Amino acid sequence: MNTTPLVQGYEVVIGFETHAQLCTRSKIFSRASTAFGAAPNTQACAVDLALPGTLPVMNHQAVVCAIRLGLALGARIAPVSVFARKNYFYPDLPKGYQISQFELPVVQGGVVEFFLGNEKKSVRLVRAHLEEDAGKSLHEDFFGQSGIDLNRAGTPLLEIVTEPDMRSSEEAVAYARELHKIVTWIGICDGNMQEGSFRCDANVSVRQPGQALGTRREIKNLNSFKFMQQAIDYEIRWQIAQIEDGHPIRQATVLFDPDSGETRAMRTKEDAADYRYFPDPDLPPLYISDQMVQEQRALMVELPRSMAARFVAQYGLPEYDAATLTQSQAMAAYFEAVAGGCGQPKLASNWIMGEFSRRLNADGIGVAQAPVAPAQLAALIARICDATISNNAARQVFDALWADPAGEVDAIIDAKGLRQMNDSSALEQIIDAVLAANADHVAQLRAGKDKAFHALVGQVMKASKGQANPQQARDLLRVKLQ
Repeated sequence: MNTTPLVQGYEVVIGFETHAQLCTRSKIFSRASTAFGAAPNTQACAVDLALPGTLPVMNHQAVVCAIRLGLALGARIAPVSVFARKNYFYPDLPKGYQISQFELPVVQGGVVEFFLGNEKKSVRLVRAHLEEDAGKSLHEDFFGQSGIDLNRAGTPLLEIVTEPDMRSSEEAVAYARELHKIVTWIGICDGNMQEGSFRCDANVSVRQPGQALGTRREIKNLNSFKFMQQAIDYEIRWQIAQIEDGHPIRQATVLFDPDSGETRAMRTKEDAADYRYFPDPDLPPLYISDQMVQEQRALMVELPRSMAARFVAQYGLPEYDAATLTQSQAMAAYFEAVAGGCGQPKLASNWIMGEFSRRLNADGIGVAQAPVAPAQLAALIARICDATISNNAARQVFDALWADPAGEVDAIIDAKGLRQMNDSSALEQIIDAVLAANADHVAQLRAGKDKAFHALVGQVMKASKGQANPQQARDLLRVKLQ
């Protein structure tokens, strides 16, 4: 059965090329710094400037990063890979070519698995290859001038290329989020999209079901997940409109304008032959021994998908909960601390995915900056489980903890008078008074109007100032009404 979604009768086909800037202190072929934010052209050495007589020298840590990605994605790590010169002429490319990899990349194959809603998806990878970044053109509109900043020239990148496996903008964004999570989780990229550390290019085409792949257009340098989805959706609509109007789609590189919400052509798209790839004579083949791979395998942290599977098996969580809680190492560690402290993993999951995450998003902070410590949330959940407080009261306690991180759960409960009334004799007296004062609701209930029961429960909760145990109140009320 074909479950591929169609847009106006067309099938969408999307592939990704992602440039992940590697976490190294120096550049891929020189010792110049990769630190962000320096004054223009202060971190470009003779090698980056391609001055005569300079030679590139491979950065060992960049190779380590490539190995770690290959291990994380279940890919083949090539024992021998080759660097090539990719020839093109831009002002921000001093050498007139980019050192990259073509026929023999360092990482081959692999897969990225993720959830789209509750549906598990996977995207196959073609390759991930090491390369250097180019510089940056700076356009000063006020003066009508342009300049070149070569601080980024030579910054180490891994370009991660997928098969055209994605069929919607939602799926493409979910893939990008998962890849972003993986590269930051294993510590090879800081993932800062605003600084250009994680840049995505989306290759988008459309076709009618059963037809050959359509002509693709590449949307360059998507540096936010929000703009990524907007750009792909616009490009899909544009291509379908062009085809419906009888116009051919021509291969091109396009940019997305967030202000207009539209893509616009930047240049015709080059093919591999246009770049005149050939092996770089200044760099020998890159040899990676099995010992080096095994050393990195031993140093690898537990990966998100493995941790999610463990959460399902160890804590009995649904797959969706486990995938959500392993969005970051910090979130996963927070969950395990809370679950261990209260002994209620599903309740811990609900609170962390719900109220805790809502407050993080509202305040624009990460898990590490959360004012409520795992031990505090665990103590709060324990007080819900032993019926000391209701769920509504628990939210009040949580708000107090968020406002005052030094707070203590039991002290807040007592100070706010939130302890539930579990004394059945005291609760019976309140119920008797409520029934006596609400004879009309009692009559409605006996006449078969079930809503009257909920109204009586509300009156009991109001009379007890919210301290009655709701379930106990309902049970005693039913007994009284019988």
